[in-house]
Amino acid sequence: MYTQLMILTVLLVLLFVGALIYFVIGIHHLLVNIGGNGNSFLAKLRLGLRAIETETGHLPVQVTKLNETLTNTGAGLKVVNGHLEGTIQAALKQKII
Repeated sequence: MYTQLMILTVLLVLLFVGALIYFVIGIHHLLVNIGGNGNSFLAKLRLGLRAIETETGHLPVQVTKLNETLTNTGAGLKVVNGHLEGTIQAALKQKII
């Protein structure tokens, strides 16, 4: 009785491993068909994404410089705003003729 159960267990494990190998091979073939050669949609998409990465690789440095410039411009505009407020106050204090 125990021998039969052991043999049945071994056969079921072998069947399970066989099914697992079969489906893993099927998934592998499907993935190779999707993106394995250079003519597939996935390969073209990968090539396009690399081109975008190459073309935009310089942006982080330029954005940092732009951020510094805009910060300085904002500080300058605050000074101009203060001068304009003073000019408006002086104009309001003038006597209307």
